[in-house]
Amino acid sequence: MMNTGKHVQEQYELWLKDPAIDESTKEELRQIAGDAKEIEDRFYRDLEFGTGGLRGVIGAGTNRINAYTVARATQGLAQFMLASGKGSLSAVIAYDSRNQSPEFALEAAKVLAGNGIKAYVFESLRPTPELSFAVRYLKADAGIVITASHNPPEYNGYKVYGNDGGQLVPEQAEQVIAEIRGVQSFADVKRKSRAEAENAGSLQWIGEAVDAEYIRAVTAISRNPELVKQTSDNFRIVFTPLHGAGNLSVRAALAGIGFDQVQVVAEQEQPDANFSTVKSPNPEEREAFALAINEAKKTDADIIIGTDPDCDRMGAVVKDANGEYFVLTGNQSGAIMVDYLLSSRKERGELPANGVVIKTIVTSEMGAAIAEHYGAKVMNTLTGFKYIGEKMTQFERTGEAEFLFGYEESYGYLAGNYARDKDAVIASMLICEAAAYYKSQGKTLYDVLQELYARHGYFLEKLESRTLKGKDGVEKIQSIMSDWRGAPPEELNGLRVVKVEDFSQGLYELPSENVLKYTLEDDSWFCLRPSGTEPKIKVYFAVRGTSAQAASEAIEQLVQTVMSRVDNHN
Repeated sequence: MMNTGKHVQEQYELWLKDPAIDESTKEELRQIAGDAKEIEDRFYRDLEFGTGGLRGVIGAGTNRINAYTVARATQGLAQFMLASGKGSLSAVIAYDSRNQSPEFALEAAKVLAGNGIKAYVFESLRPTPELSFAVRYLKADAGIVITASHNPPEYNGYKVYGNDGGQLVPEQAEQVIAEIRGVQSFADVKRKSRAEAENAGSLQWIGEAVDAEYIRAVTAISRNPELVKQTSDNFRIVFTPLHGAGNLSVRAALAGIGFDQVQVVAEQEQPDANFSTVKSPNPEEREAFALAINEAKKTDADIIIGTDPDCDRMGAVVKDANGEYFVLTGNQSGAIMVDYLLSSRKERGELPANGVVIKTIVTSEMGAAIAEHYGAKVMNTLTGFKYIGEKMTQFERTGEAEFLFGYEESYGYLAGNYARDKDAVIASMLICEAAAYYKSQGKTLYDVLQELYARHGYFLEKLESRTLKGKDGVEKIQSIMSDWRGAPPEELNGLRVVKVEDFSQGLYELPSENVLKYTLEDDSWFCLRPSGTEPKIKVYFAVRGTSAQAASEAIEQLVQTVMSRVDNHN
């Protein structure tokens, strides 16, 4: 909900007067009393659910993540759950290494308990995908993760999961949002103290028992554990959890299938809410791997893997033809894993006739070409792994298809039905297993990637994003989208635009989303999409060339032409 002018000031003053708000929060607000721009940024809207739920800068205000916005969101979630009419309700809560994550997790648990809902809370930080698993394993009705994924340190967030272990899809999220909006005052939030909740049995701490079942579910997906054990003495892995929740779980999964030469980057092993060794704790960026690459060079490691703070995204680094460390894109890692999993299953006669690979509309078509090569079907969803999870649950319910693999270009992957969210633990295990398997054949993953290009075409992708903060930024992003929607190009760089897809119209039975996709006559495409979790507009590009050079030249021309219009928009 947007507030303007007088309403912004009213919201600010309401927080200062609210007896339910503690004195330190009020003092933080008094410190900005003369800064109209800062007050506007903190109060011009309520945080809303996007592709990753509720996410924002930590601080006081309606447009910030804090104990009060977390409590209000949890009260809304509790009311949504209670409306189901089910007698006994429960939810699982997990959190990562960010500032205030344990505090926000406990606050959510106390509010659930105050509403008569049992909260299972992990005793310390855990990967987001383990939360998804735990909701299913404990047969809970909902899940909450306190995380801001790979956002900068000043951010935190709040993601909500349904009883299938998947993130809420828009229809469910809108119902929760409606309940949250109905919580007019923080005094309306019901809560118990920690002691009251623990004594009543409505706050139960969980940990090792769930961990063991989760790792068992992950390692069961391994295709070649015997080969891993046979070759592990000569296969070296460098791993960085980037100060996040992945350290113990990734190592447990790797050890579980036989990898014993795993070197963790010592400087990045322990949780650190400020991610002090990196500019951004994002395995999509080469800079995040600087320390890991230095470590790998010392031991001539075969592969480097890195996971983001909540361990749902995985990046991999492999040796190229010159022996230099090469950072795989999310699309490239996904293509390699699709080929590894499907070729293995086909070889053993285990590829089902109704097998499906699911990807998002902004993910490379290379994985689709590989899947179709093995006779698997390919399904596209909107951006956000919640849509992949939704399809998995549909398949589980109807039996119409068997899920094989799901992935998105932003480094999120899942194999197996134990969870409903992207999982960097299983992705780390599978990419290392694939690397060990191909090493036994005298190949690196870079060699495998070149073979896939030669077989299926030289697919090349690129992502450009522009950060536009605050209220003005939101308006600028909306204006850019309106410009392209209202005046779509008929041709670019001498190529006709043969298809314009406006996903706000609910195309292909998909939910409505503010995304525009343009396909050119040579099958190259680009897509404009405002981020659901950050103050950014993202522009995705993809081409398919007859050679690496042709693809590189084509994508550079496409990026230059499109971004010129985006950047020059007033």
